[in-house]
Amino acid sequence: MAKNDLDSLSIEELAALRENATDKLLEKVAARRAELEAELEKLSQYDRLAKKFQAAPVAKAKKSDEKHSDEAKEPIAKAA
Repeated sequence: MAKNDLDSLSIEELAALRENATDKLLEKVAARRAELEAELEKLSQYDRLAKKFQAAPVAKAKKSDEKHSDEAKEPIAKAA
């Protein structure tokens, strides 16, 4: 809308225009918020999976521990 158009409007018309613009802006903000919340909900499934895997890390045996566990198994195998 050109400045000349606004200059020609009455106070009541300008107030109505402002109200309509505010209403439209609120609608657009609400719609965009809903879109973003839906996207966050989709992405949150990956966050839950990541937390699940971080909560229960798989412990890897050290090489020195493997040697000790092999030594512990040998006498049992020889006794049988």
